[in-house]
Amino acid sequence: DCVACHTQPGAMPFSGGRPVKTPFGTVLSANLTPDDATGIGRYDADTFYRALHEGIDREGRHLYPAFPYPYYTRVTREDSDAMFAYLRTVPPAQHAMERNQLPFPFNIRPLVAAWNLLFLDKGTPAPDPARSGEWNRGAYLVQGLGHCEACHTPRNLLGGPKNSQAFHGGRFANWFAPDITPSQRTGIGAWQEDELIQFLRTGRNAHTGASGEMAEVVSFSTSRMTADDVRAIATYLRSLPPAQAQDEAHSAAPPEAQMKAGAAIWRDACAACHREDARGVPTALPPLRGNANLQQEDATTVLHYILAGARHRPTDGAPTPFAMPAFDWKLDDAQIAAVATYARNSWGNQAGAVKPEQVAKLRKEVKEEVKEELAGQTGTASDATAEDMKTPGSATWSRANTDSRDNGTPRAGTSVN
Repeated sequence: DCVACHTQPGAMPFSGGRPVKTPFGTVLSANLTPDDATGIGRYDADTFYRALHEGIDREGRHLYPAFPYPYYTRVTREDSDAMFAYLRTVPPAQHAMERNQLPFPFNIRPLVAAWNLLFLDKGTPAPDPARSGEWNRGAYLVQGLGHCEACHTPRNLLGGPKNSQAFHGGRFANWFAPDITPSQRTGIGAWQEDELIQFLRTGRNAHTGASGEMAEVVSFSTSRMTADDVRAIATYLRSLPPAQAQDEAHSAAPPEAQMKAGAAIWRDACAACHREDARGVPTALPPLRGNANLQQEDATTVLHYILAGARHRPTDGAPTPFAMPAFDWKLDDAQIAAVATYARNSWGNQAGAVKPEQVAKLRKEVKEEVKEELAGQTGTASDATAEDMKTPGSATWSRANTDSRDNGTPRAGTSVN
């Protein structure tokens, strides 16, 4: 999955420069191509392994943990060498950039050494002899190469993981990665093993569809894994303790007036695709009845979908990229808060009410992301080529002269001209 973070839209694969937003500022991803001047051309297998395991580059400087070395430290030397050998074969791309865009004092790299003392546990853990080989393989992939905790675990004020809440869900940039424990309400507890495997292989199942950052994980990574590795990941995830605290019912009922307004907006803007009874069209248009993603404690991702839309990435197992249009132009903050609250508290769902101020804050952040991405855009928004997806008509519920392939990205709703 290195290509997802280390490639800007339209740029050479692995050439870096993609912004990685953190609570402390923005870091640009590194150029992983074998270019001597701006990439890793002067690295060898030893210095590459040190970068993965200790977060230290070829020149001996600390890397910021936006590069997930706290998880890659679990990667074996054999796999590290294999990754390095592959990266040596990709076409070199010269891409000079100032990667560190953090404000003072976070731009002082030596401070990372103190962070490492608190949060970096170096070394590849030994397999658990009490567990099966399949479980141990899944633990290795999830905890190391997959670095799933990097997004799906909440963080403290210093940016360190809250290990007691591992996989309970975490906020990053303008998204919230959901709980992936076997919690029945907010996690994957209602999924059968084959449904979890189907999601990892195709990005779709009867419960949900991957979009945003997770769609890239599926498209570039899990969909290309061996069947044995995907099953091992499913075995490990299903063995985790469920996030019981998040299964407790919310005591405060949402405001009646907000629910009434949300119901009207649902019928007007959402029911045509997701159906009035919210059962959706499984593997195409996700059902919202009993939807775990919808019931997360943090509503950021749901609000992001409504504001910017969403789009599945095509995979070999599910080649049709269904999309949800953006509604930022159509619904104001109070209306989006109302329909999100209604959906989060209907058809058996239960979650906290959303306030218009939350929507306003996220709307501003998404707009800023649009400006930044358009300013640094190096190519087209998508690798799709279907011309009939451009300039949608009124039936798409989107602005005219926009590109439907942008749904779910910061560029949703921007002009194709």
